Amino acid sequence: MDYSTILTLCGFSFVAGFIDAIIGGGGLIQTPAMLFTLPQYPVPTLIGTTKIPSLAGSLMGAFQYSRRVAVAGRFIGPMMAIAFGASWLGSWTLSRVPNNFMKPLALVILVSVFIYTLTRKDFGQLAHHVISARRQRWRMWVMGAVIGFYDGFFGPGTGSFLVLGFIALIGFDFLKASAHAKLVNAATNLASVLFFINKGGLLYHVALPMAVANLSGAFLGARLAILKGNHFIRVFFLLVIAATILRFGWDLYTTY
Repeated sequence: MDYSTILTLCGFSFVAGFIDAIIGGGGLIQTPAMLFTLPQYPVPTLIGTTKIPSLAGSLMGAFQYSRRVAVAGRFIGPMMAIAFGASWLGSWTLSRVPNNFMKPLALVILVSVFIYTLTRKDFGQLAHHVISARRQRWRMWVMGAVIGFYDGFFGPGTGSFLVLGFIALIGFDFLKASAHAKLVNAATNLASVLFFINKGGLLYHVALPMAVANLSGAFLGARLAILKGNHFIRVFFLLVIAATILRFGWDLYTTY
């Protein structure tokens, strides 16, 4: 593999890390880039390889946010642990059951999310309803289980679903929701990385340079999100959801 190919993939990984740190959705860029650039390798090998830079970017984003945004420390740790286990279970299930039915379902959900967010100008702009600690705990833990499994079993849109859940169910604003989403996403990415490492066959000579690029993009993306605040993140959220809808819609169109 020549250096120009690795540099190209690092460029895509940088952009993916930048976008993912703000609102999630970096996989829309990084994964297709791997599949199109290295078609000679098996798809599971390429998907597993992308999880390493994704983990690096998630950890950097989580670190940047946690330094500047208050985190629900009592509940986020158990939520991350639950999401980790659920993601591993999702990856294990994927190795035995096809996930083709997930794309149409995810497309319907994302269209609904896009319309709702677009029409509700105040959505995620300010922290709203206050719920009891007990309800917050259980809602976060159920979110960790459901979205963690989804990430391991299917994946695309995970960061956006986490942000949506933290806003709609917990009452966070976009900035705080993004901070918590990166922590949970780091846990699900770690589970996927360990699962694929156990399977073997990853392209470490590609994954490690991409990890540096993704981490660098995540550093800038998180800093920009913190600097610009909720309105900026909301716009990015809508753009990423729209791109995900177009991607799923095109995939379904070409398939059927």
